[in-house]
Order: sequence, then C-alpha cells, then structure tokens
Amino acid sequence: MSIVTEQSHIIYISVGSNVDKEKHTKAGLQGMSQAFGELTLSSVFESESVGFEGNNFYNLVVKANTSLSVEQVCVVLKKIEQDNKRQRVEQKFAPRTLDLDLLLYDRQIITKPIQLPRPEILCNAFVLKPLAEIAADEVHPVVNKSYASLWQMYDKSQQKLWVIKFNWSPTGK
Repeated sequence: MSIVTEQSHIIYISVGSNVDKEKHTKAGLQGMSQAFGELTLSSVFESESVGFEGNNFYNLVVKANTSLSVEQVCVVLKKIEQDNKRQRVEQKFAPRTLDLDLLLYDRQIITKPIQLPRPEILCNAFVLKPLAEIAADEVHPVVNKSYASLWQMYDKSQQKLWVIKFNWSPTGK
C-alpha cells in the first residue's frame, strides 16, 4: 500500500502597488492568504518609481508554502491581480494597482512558463532588500550567494527605499 502525499514547495512572491497602494497591497495579501494559507511577510517598503514617472510604490516579499505547480501559482497570482483591476499594458514600466511576481519556487532554475529565479532579484533594491530580510540565509540558485550577502554587495545608491508602517492581518482585523 502506498500513501501519496502532496509535496510542499516554498515560494517567494514580490508584491508591488502604486495605485491606491495600501488598499491593493492589503487585498493582494488577503488573496494570497486565501490561496496559500500562512504567509511570512517582509517589512513593507516605499520606493520611487523605476523606469517611469509615477507615484511611489509599496513593495514587499511574501513567503508561502504550496503544493501547486509553478504554472498553477502563476494562474493564482494573475487572478488576484485581475481581481484588483490590474491593467496589462504594452509598456513594461507603468502604474499598477497590484503586481505579483513569483520570484522563487524552491531552488528551481527554469525558463518556462516563467524565468525562475526572477532576474529582478539581482537588480532591484525593492525586490532584493525585502527578500534578504525574510530569506537572509537562503542561497540564490544561480549565483550561489545568500540573499543577505547579495544585499550587502548591492549598490544602494541606485534606488532609494524606506520602511513604512503597515498593518495587515489575515483575519482582516
């Protein structure tokens, strides 16, 4: 007799919003909590827009466990974005209600259906800093350095970001 158990995968997701950002960040967290259960959150950082003129962003990184595949996680994240009126426009850098990007799925290195680990981990302070906060000792599967050491080596003059007060509870209270 064999018992099949669903394997749990560790995922990290970056969260960003610069349109009604507190509302949409909280709604995105609520959606991910419903989809994945318990979440580990980094601090919430505010940062200037990168690549375009626009309102400042709220950014954080979320850690969760899931038995879903990479493809299924991407579908869930896109649905949460759509539920928050995310408009997909041709230009890459534009205002958005909610941006949820799967950064890591265990230590997988893949190019389809998306590239993992996501390249922006290494080039955007608003991704690397919160990731280093909640996964300091985890090792980037391509460059084989911890996220804490990658943040320590990062040129912090490139992008400004600062921690903000942000309260969220999965119970909505």
